[in-house]
Amino acid sequence: MNKIAAIAGAVVLLAGGYYLGTANQPEPTVIKVPAAPKAEFASDGAAEVIAASGTFSVRAWETPTSGEVIIVKDGESIQDAVAKAEPGTLIKVMPGTYKETVYIDKDNITLSGVIEQGRYPVMEGEGVRNDAVLYSGNGVTVENLYITHYKGNAIMGQAGNNFIIRNNYIVDTGVYGIFPQLGKNGIVAHNIISGIEDAAIYVGMSDNVDVVYNQVFESVAGIEIENSRAALVEGNYVYNNTGGILAFITPGLPIKTCSDVIIRNNFVVNNNHENFAIPGSLVSNIPSGTGMLIMACDDVVVEQNIVTGNDSVGILFTDFSLATSASVDPDSEPNPNRPKILNNIMQDNGNNPAPLVRAFLATKLETRGPDVADTVGMDDGCILNPERFRTIGLDKYSECAFSDTKNVLTYTLPEPVAPRTEESNMDSGKLAYYGVCAGCHAYNSRMIGPPTQIIQALYMDNPEGIAAYAAKPVKKRDDYPEMPPQGHLDEETRLAAAKFMLKLSK
Repeated sequence: MNKIAAIAGAVVLLAGGYYLGTANQPEPTVIKVPAAPKAEFASDGAAEVIAASGTFSVRAWETPTSGEVIIVKDGESIQDAVAKAEPGTLIKVMPGTYKETVYIDKDNITLSGVIEQGRYPVMEGEGVRNDAVLYSGNGVTVENLYITHYKGNAIMGQAGNNFIIRNNYIVDTGVYGIFPQLGKNGIVAHNIISGIEDAAIYVGMSDNVDVVYNQVFESVAGIEIENSRAALVEGNYVYNNTGGILAFITPGLPIKTCSDVIIRNNFVVNNNHENFAIPGSLVSNIPSGTGMLIMACDDVVVEQNIVTGNDSVGILFTDFSLATSASVDPDSEPNPNRPKILNNIMQDNGNNPAPLVRAFLATKLETRGPDVADTVGMDDGCILNPERFRTIGLDKYSECAFSDTKNVLTYTLPEPVAPRTEESNMDSGKLAYYGVCAGCHAYNSRMIGPPTQIIQALYMDNPEGIAAYAAKPVKKRDDYPEMPPQGHLDEETRLAAAKFMLKLSK
């Protein structure tokens, strides 16, 4: 037998499980692995899906339509088309430039851009309009639009459920790019967003939302999950922001919790952009170079992400101490309870920490930022393969009893949910405050707008004054941006929201 044949035969025998050796060669090391598999991950969100459907299924990405189609051509008005539309209408917007704000207060409306030879329908804010698209209807889809140069929001949901926001190109739209507020059962997918001074994608006080396959960059925050529950953040490319992916509680909002967030299979890379947020806002505290930030949000799973090149820290778990401009909310538990870190790849993080992180590192006698840090030192967290990472504050973490969340395909629900207006404890004033006002005003904490406590002191027994100002606001304070007009809300709704605001006590 020639040498090549002998080697080939040895390889075959080895592959078949036989060891070809001599008496002088050591036996190979055999490591026996327990036969019992690790426990699978389970969460309230997945259980809700299973209970609702009987089997685990993924919601179809479609809005119900009636068959009616309205075509909007360059030079015509999208808002006029919305005014003519009945629930279930598909509005097709042809390539061109549209200088307007669109408000959708009807159900099952699909606003769909038509892209021809790379030409989009462009919504142009010219630096003077606040919002491009606002929706309060349920079952609204917004897709295939190029939105730019607005001052406040590209697409904002105001208590609309069962929403789909996808395939949009959003550049330089002020405070937020995509902002579903008080929404349930929604999808934000395949959007490209940049140049946002707060959050490119901001899921606020919402439930059962998937944020998947988006590209976000050159913003202060890439993706924020704020005071929300059952959110899936997956497959996103998040780079060159101040902070990449955030899950946190903002103190002082009417919904006090954040929980059941899965952050998996994302690329979180080189988030080292300078922080250009509005001074004094909550996100102005984000240290440049932060890959992920989990503040006071419970049951967050960070799984199979690639987290590289973030100059301050790869993943940071912390409490309200980072929110230096926010008051403590006694009704919100401040710790990031039960964090879970599974099978991530982390490289080249912490090479040039921001001053705030550097000060924290000094207390630990460290100069380089870690891959993972827990400033609280939680004792209910878990991590797989901790030896792979540079960590601070994870001494009390145990080994996770499961290795993946593959049984959670989505946090969206298989059937549409009822409108918020049908909730027993939700009158028009409360709905407008939660769905519109609370996006900028916390009770006792500074956000984009002044705290509700300050507004109460200014207006006291004058809800009519608040309602009138909200319709046509003017800039009054140099330390806050000008309030966006809420004239799309009728006078009765604005007055009900103002009365509810003045009665709030926390």
